[in-house]
Amino acid sequence: MSKASAKPESAAEAGAASAMPATYEAALSELEQLVGQLESGTMPLDQLLSGYQRGAQLLQLCRDKLQAVEDQIKVLDEGTLKVWKQPQ
Repeated sequence: MSKASAKPESAAEAGAASAMPATYEAALSELEQLVGQLESGTMPLDQLLSGYQRGAQLLQLCRDKLQAVEDQIKVLDEGTLKVWKQPQ
């Protein structure tokens, strides 16, 4: 019976884990915490893969946000002020 109760919890955790942070700072903070957990060696084996995948998603989000800021700086450096649309 304990196995059956574990499945809904893991599905709920997976749903909560898939929500991406709204800001760069929140994503970076979560990524730093996750890296610390992964490096500590205390995560169970079945959580390592999902932790790695989440880390890859967070890293991509951070890179995308940094690229958007870099693109905006390039626009400003050219002396042209354009409307900046934040990536979603």
